[in-house]
Amino acid sequence: METIRKLEQVIRSKPTVEGAGVRLNRVFGFQHTGRFDPFLLLDDFSSPDPADYLPGFPWHPHRGIETITYILAGEVEHGDSLGNTGVICPGEVQWMTAGSGIIHQEMPRKRGDGLLKGFQLWANLPARDKMMAPRYREIKADQIPSVELKGGITVRVISGTVEDVRGPVRDVVTDPVYLDISLHPRSEFCRRIPEEHTALAYVIEGSACFGREEDPYAHDVEGRNYFDLERGSCIRGGSLAVLSRGDSVFVKAGDDGARLLLLSGRPIGEPVAWQGPIVMNTREELRTAFRELQEGSFIKTADSA
Repeated sequence: METIRKLEQVIRSKPTVEGAGVRLNRVFGFQHTGRFDPFLLLDDFSSPDPADYLPGFPWHPHRGIETITYILAGEVEHGDSLGNTGVICPGEVQWMTAGSGIIHQEMPRKRGDGLLKGFQLWANLPARDKMMAPRYREIKADQIPSVELKGGITVRVISGTVEDVRGPVRDVVTDPVYLDISLHPRSEFCRRIPEEHTALAYVIEGSACFGREEDPYAHDVEGRNYFDLERGSCIRGGSLAVLSRGDSVFVKAGDDGARLLLLSGRPIGEPVAWQGPIVMNTREELRTAFRELQEGSFIKTADSA
């Protein structure tokens, strides 16, 4: 029997400043350590004002995680200590596995009308993979398949599978799903997700209702309630839906339609030791990472790994 996931909590993104002075909205992060396992952080860095994002994210290290950058508008130039360079353009994804360590920079560029719209998700790595060799997946817009469903629904499949269409990001240990879903007003989307997986949905635009329970409600971090008396708890753009356990996710768009990111993944269930851009399992591993940064041995080679 199908078990629809309920809306357990709503988290509203909050303004913060990162990098060299980038103004963005943090959806969740350090204060939620372990809560959204295997996910660690989600930032929405959308702005029509170049002054908010042009300071960028100059050279900084990562170890023990994956960073997933998805751009809807504008451009982000990147480079790293391995010699990789490029530009992430609208509709494109950079899925970077930091592994044993990488130093990189991400510098948004002003383009066209100046609008930048994008997201960065951090996903944890299990202990056995934290010191793996770094790697990149640069995914162009035309490599991400779109699935058209009944009711005016379009799904861009970055990772996971929809209607037998599989996304280009594969062979990730946490078996992640990353879908960009656009729904016409009052249209409905349902997808099965393994019951043991963490499932989250970030509403980008419009409004979306989750679940089909008779007594639908959820509390956000301020304790306010969200109701949709017809079908389920409903939230608006800029908010994260934290979904309960179950084997299916049900979404219904509001009268203004909706666009959202649906994220799910297999929890790792390991201790998290987190400081800045480095996430390990123990404090000692963190101390080692920062000592290696100071000594110049942070970047591993085939000989030093």
